[in-house]
Amino acid sequence: MSTPKEEIRKMLDQIPDDVSFEDIQYHIYVREKIERGLKDVEEGRVLSQQEIERRMSKWLGR
Repeated sequence: MSTPKEEIRKMLDQIPDDVSFEDIQYHIYVREKIERGLKDVEEGRVLSQQEIERRMSKWLGR
């Protein structure tokens, strides 16, 4: 398994050379959120479609 530093290096090699610092931060942010989401799925921290719909209808007052 690669370290986070190695993953960032790979990511930097794949994006254009003229990318801004803000764009780099965004790519790192998105990557981190994806990794967290995948970990949540692996550990069973997910909600069913029915539960999401129930919560949304409650929040939206339906």
